[in-house]
Amino acid sequence: METVPFGTSVLAGGVAGMAVDIVLFPIDTIKTRLQSHSGFWRSGGFRGMYAGLASVVVGSAPGAALFFCTYELLKTVCIPHITQQQAPFLYMVAACCGEIVACGVRVPVEVVKQRTQANLYSSSFQCLIHTIKSEGIRGLFRGYATTVVREIPFALVQYPCWEFFKRKWSSYQSHLVSPVQGALCGAVAGGLSAAVTTPLDVAKTRVMLAEKASADAKARVLPLLVKIGQMEGISGLFSGTFPRVLGVSVGGFVFFGAYELTKSFVL
Repeated sequence: METVPFGTSVLAGGVAGMAVDIVLFPIDTIKTRLQSHSGFWRSGGFRGMYAGLASVVVGSAPGAALFFCTYELLKTVCIPHITQQQAPFLYMVAACCGEIVACGVRVPVEVVKQRTQANLYSSSFQCLIHTIKSEGIRGLFRGYATTVVREIPFALVQYPCWEFFKRKWSSYQSHLVSPVQGALCGAVAGGLSAAVTTPLDVAKTRVMLAEKASADAKARVLPLLVKIGQMEGISGLFSGTFPRVLGVSVGGFVFFGAYELTKSFVL
């Protein structure tokens, strides 16, 4: 069971987060517009595919770095005290803790990014200033609970699968996986996770894009999912699935590839 030093995980995580968010931003914009109340075309269609990029450039590296330093730290502390059979449960717990910490940075970035992507504001800076003036700092954290509820099931699938695929591949070839192999493992794990958690992603998007005084802005995840299911059916709950799976799969390749490559240079 591999562990990574704290400094290496922070650097590699930051590089990975920045790389994946910049490369896949247009796909994420399409997904956000498909999931918005206004619909794809009213939210901007194919115009301004990089709207909201500034918020991502500022926040993606710190968020990813926080995740991986938490994830690897828990692995380092706990691995000496567990068996190989218990490792998947450790990966689940470590990933969940990492997501909770990282969302402290990730959610404000998502709020600004998605509102700009949905054509509600002309720039990330305008969105940031208006959100703080109209809703206070709490407005930047709208959807925090919904995001965590979405990210935890995603992490519960993705990271144990990633570790499992890497371990099996390493065992098959009798040495650790290369950065490209680690990236392929991440792509498959990410695609599986994305497909399963799309309804939670739809709920998160609806909360973040809702008008301040609307019921959706304060909605809990389960009632909101029921409402979407009743009004829009299964297609509404899984709106944006294809770009989400495509984006997360490609993103998993870029993200874990950048992480493994940076790690290989440092170690």
